[in-house]
Amino acid sequence: MSQLSFLEKLLDGVEVAWKPLSEVFNLKNGYTPPKSNKEYWESGTVPWFRMDDIRLNGQILDDSLQKVSESAVKGGKLFPANSIIVATSATIGEHALITVPYLANQRFTCLSLKANYAEHFEIKFLFYYCFLLADWCTKNTTMSSFASVDMGGFKKYPIPIPCPENPKKSLEIQAEIVRILDTFTELTTELTTELTTELNARKKQYNYYRDQLLSFEDGEVEWKSLGDVCKKISSGKNKDKSEDGEFPVYGSTGIIGRTDNKVYEIEQILVARVGANAGRVNIADGEYDVSDNTLILHVKENISLKYLYYYLVNLNLNRFTKGAGQPLLTAGQLKAMIIPVPLLEEQKRIVAILDKFDILANSISEGLPREIELRQKQYEYYRDLLLSFPKPDTEVAA
Repeated sequence: MSQLSFLEKLLDGVEVAWKPLSEVFNLKNGYTPPKSNKEYWESGTVPWFRMDDIRLNGQILDDSLQKVSESAVKGGKLFPANSIIVATSATIGEHALITVPYLANQRFTCLSLKANYAEHFEIKFLFYYCFLLADWCTKNTTMSSFASVDMGGFKKYPIPIPCPENPKKSLEIQAEIVRILDTFTELTTELTTELTTELNARKKQYNYYRDQLLSFEDGEVEWKSLGDVCKKISSGKNKDKSEDGEFPVYGSTGIIGRTDNKVYEIEQILVARVGANAGRVNIADGEYDVSDNTLILHVKENISLKYLYYYLVNLNLNRFTKGAGQPLLTAGQLKAMIIPVPLLEEQKRIVAILDKFDILANSISEGLPREIELRQKQYEYYRDLLLSFPKPDTEVAA
């Protein structure tokens, strides 16, 4: 039986009423007490939630990473326990259920149940329903200096009340939905944890074998400068990167834009030369262009490009960058680096082994990361089905 048909059976034909979000909740903006007043930030006891709390500790929270003093609370009033925070600017849609009295920063809007709806809703049911609200938020933003939610539409967002004429039955329906989602969440979390543990073990195994395969004793191989194994090391030229264009533009993090200017048609190694990603190694192939913040290694025919790629990744070129504010790795530095050059057949053998480990540990389409992603998508799919109440015929009035 599908989750959707289960919801229909659970409702058993009862009416579902819809109310605008602003009718169900009191809405308050979070804020940051002035940092200039040390009294507000020393020996704090009041939880003050930020995005870091959600990222590090999940979406049901009873404590914060950072606290403020009671003197920092505007009007002496905290946001009430068992209310929901929703990010309505910057990182749109992230939300959490807070089970203690608290404050939150200005990126969040606090949703606390109005007194006349307290007996109509299970707060955890509303927390789960906020996943649908979060999806709406990401699709309904306005832009000024940074992204923010369309608050007019936010206030009108419809909230369902199953069986509104019978609060007891309504709460029973909500509690059953929460029970199912709690169980599904727990099972998905356990499975994801197991897969993540397995993935980390595979990565450690991969790194171990990569280190072993790319470590050579003196006399085992010939050592050459990178300048000797490359025809040349040059910088990309593209400065005009847009979202349009037929060909990808490679930069410090991979593909960073599009262009109509095709410059290269052969597989080559790219190394980011400037910025936080300086030293990052990529492989480009097909038809493409390269940005001006990236170095191109034109490898000679007697060197396996993939072998050189694996060796440079393992070498961690970022540690050779210079400059604190704007790290830089120059073509001259790369040319002077000494690397081991085994026979070509040995290079190919090393590549074949590392390719297999790479697919298993890192490939989003063939390895464990893909499995983790699929489990999360499956969870989200059934969660959304279980919350898909019959929609109102007309828009809910604010």
